Amino acid sequence: MNIHPLKFNPILKERLWGGTKLKDVLGKPITNEITGESWELSTVSGDVSEVANGTLAGTSLQQLIDAHADTLLGKSVVARFGKEFPILIKFIDAKKDLSIQLHPNDALAKERHNSFGKTEMWYIMDADPDANLIVGFNKDVSQEEYAKSLEDDTLLSLLNYESVQEGDTFFINTGKIHAIGAGVLLAEIQQTSDVTYRVFDFNRRDKEGNLRELHTDLALDAIDYKKKDDFKVGYSKDENTSNTMVDCPYFKTNFLKLTSDLIIDTAARDSFTIFMCVSGKAVISNEYGTAPIQKGETILLPAASNEIRIKSVGAQLLEVTI
Repeated sequence: MNIHPLKFNPILKERLWGGTKLKDVLGKPITNEITGESWELSTVSGDVSEVANGTLAGTSLQQLIDAHADTLLGKSVVARFGKEFPILIKFIDAKKDLSIQLHPNDALAKERHNSFGKTEMWYIMDADPDANLIVGFNKDVSQEEYAKSLEDDTLLSLLNYESVQEGDTFFINTGKIHAIGAGVLLAEIQQTSDVTYRVFDFNRRDKEGNLRELHTDLALDAIDYKKKDDFKVGYSKDENTSNTMVDCPYFKTNFLKLTSDLIIDTAARDSFTIFMCVSGKAVISNEYGTAPIQKGETILLPAASNEIRIKSVGAQLLEVTI
């Protein structure tokens, strides 16, 4: 099966904290004023991405995997994950603060939800002045101290706040308490999982006037209570080469800053390749076809690609593999 570079129709998600930057900045076809997420690549049940371009347009990502797993994913990826796509790719617009939350590790997620855990990373694409994130605690906290802070409504005093600007990158381990702050637009790369433990939501109500569900008890033994400065990602921005950002067991992400065309030899890469365009525009090709990409778009190339060609002067891309 010859698989050309694949673009997918975005799966748009209304969120009470969402806004309009997905349309205003990234050009997504949102239809309301509270769109918080654009799922770019997904095989989550009920939210499976569909090819938007080329001869495979209209085919779902899961259909392609079921029929051509080794070609699309790579034999080593299939050996680890079977015919499940292991990555979920999103753009997120937080007009308002997201809830304080965390994600369970693989063992807890498997036991409780028959799911993967949720290790993730964020690349900041746009941030209002004074925008920030919550990442971890500002000191070591005991489980008892944490529980009491929920009772006393003082949790926010225990949390670590990080100011952000375009290009900042964060790696969020499972168990790390976190939240995206108001005014942040980001690219998110994560394990395929939609398991979130929400522990505080600023006492907000949804459009029906209901408080959103909290997962206080489930979170207690899933939280990492230690203060750790392990989340801010430092990386190089050397031109026309792959600069390592994150290399973890679940995904590898590189930063590409292009000032000329680039050829990437992928003959020995036994993994699919994802490109998220975070600035500018480019044209990406393999042996079987070509597709344009611009800021806010995502392309998937099959593991069977022996060579990837990128034509651009000025694009900045996130390159994701397993």
